[in-house]
Amino acid sequence: MNKLKNRSLYELLHVDPSLDSAHVYETSWLLPPLPYAILRGTISLYIFTSIFFIWGWSGTHGDRAEIGESFSYFTWLTYWGLGFYMLIASIHTACYALKGRSVLFDRWPRALRALHGLYYASVTTYPFLVTIVFWGILYSGPWYTVTFSGWQNISQHGLNSLYALLEIILPTTNPHPLLSLAVLIFILLLYVSLAYLTYHTEGFYTYSFLDPGPHGEKSAHVAGYCFAVLAIIVVFFIFSWCAIWLRRRLTHGKVKRSGYDTGCERSVEVEEVEAQIK
Repeated sequence: MNKLKNRSLYELLHVDPSLDSAHVYETSWLLPPLPYAILRGTISLYIFTSIFFIWGWSGTHGDRAEIGESFSYFTWLTYWGLGFYMLIASIHTACYALKGRSVLFDRWPRALRALHGLYYASVTTYPFLVTIVFWGILYSGPWYTVTFSGWQNISQHGLNSLYALLEIILPTTNPHPLLSLAVLIFILLLYVSLAYLTYHTEGFYTYSFLDPGPHGEKSAHVAGYCFAVLAIIVVFFIFSWCAIWLRRRLTHGKVKRSGYDTGCERSVEVEEVEAQIK
């Protein structure tokens, strides 16, 4: 307990300066930095292209209202989040590939590095929640007769989890700090607030299981679903944490570094990194 008290917040969030040379958010154990940056950038491009294509389709097929309403849906918010994370991560990775150092991280306040770590935790957990809730609760079949609808839902409720898996498998990141779970749960609470704010301002429930009924007769069901979602996010946080831990064990600290990284010879091995974050 005393050991925990003596650790700084940055240590608890795994962004202690002693770990900077590992470049965990910019490197992969499998892909060299530049191809890895291109992969992340390509995923980001696909996500944003699909978003604007869906908006264009909705706007030209009599569903313009859906464009504004999309910002009230957790699916859309996490999809935007994935797109921006991949964009930001690709920029960080490209800078490292071309300069051999964390160009932006080194200039920014350390708090932003900590926020990036929390952002990483969200994009490697929330997409699984979205996929499970949609296909397990919301989707009732049959399969979509309109190709566009099928593609949209595969992109937002299927490929999203694939992107999350890639961010678990490919980089050299460490397991999430346990504090990030509290942040993820807090964000979910904020979303519930947004969902009910949407109902009171726009007159619709973003998800049917949030509707307590005209006289609150379904309140128990709403509470049950909320606790189920809480359980799911905890399960997927544990899954993500364990998968990252296993990947680090299996790769033995292997890192594909930039050719311009002058500190590569004194790079931190997996055992040393893990020893510092414990």
